[in-house]
Amino acid sequence: MELKLTRPICFFDLETTGINISKDRIVEISILKVFENNNKESYTWKVNPGIPIPKETTAIHGISDEDVVNEPKFDELAPKINAMIKGCDLGGYNSNRFDIPLLAEEMLRTGIDFDLKKINAVDVQTIFHKKEKRTLEAAYKFYCDKDLTDAHSAEADTNATYEVLKSQLDRYPDLENDTKWLSTFSAHKKFADLAGFLVMNKKDEEVFGFGKFKGKKVEDVLEKEPGYFGWIQNSDFPLYTKKVLTAIKLRKLATK
Repeated sequence: MELKLTRPICFFDLETTGINISKDRIVEISILKVFENNNKESYTWKVNPGIPIPKETTAIHGISDEDVVNEPKFDELAPKINAMIKGCDLGGYNSNRFDIPLLAEEMLRTGIDFDLKKINAVDVQTIFHKKEKRTLEAAYKFYCDKDLTDAHSAEADTNATYEVLKSQLDRYPDLENDTKWLSTFSAHKKFADLAGFLVMNKKDEEVFGFGKFKGKKVEDVLEKEPGYFGWIQNSDFPLYTKKVLTAIKLRKLATK
């Protein structure tokens, strides 16, 4: 089943130096852009992360320091990547929890205002786990009856993710062929940021998702404990979390 799209969707996958959203960097990114008529274009870039790639990470994706020493750094590629995904929805495998937050961090470091408020994010892993609970390799075999022979290659994983989603739509009649619906279905908790430090409560209000103010309304905490804002801004939190927190603070000040 082909996707019914009202605007393009970019499936993407990252290979990185590790799994810390705030500290780790991209070493490879592959994007498969699917247009409304289901035509496709794809690009894959190796990236010099500017920091060493741990040997245990190289053992997973096969990319070493030597492989990327002469590749462009992310700030050189960011304008091309941003132009490709701008105005598009996003799709990936475990992308809501890892790839999208980490990509946002890299974009914000370059000065690009990466904002996801109007973007539908379809996480194929979440759909899979809600239906079958397996890994990407197993999903590819289960849905597409193919072996993912080049797993942990960004390009192979990206194309496999796209094929799995189409097969999921064929297999499950209750899945709507609509990016916004799939985005909602594949979401976990509704986050105000990307990393889950700020979440939305049942009243659709931002609340803290961690620490001593967990479950407390962000606006109320910032008003009663103004030092907490400065502590977060000066600590090792993701840039996107800080961006959202600043917007909430400015919004509150504007109402006074």
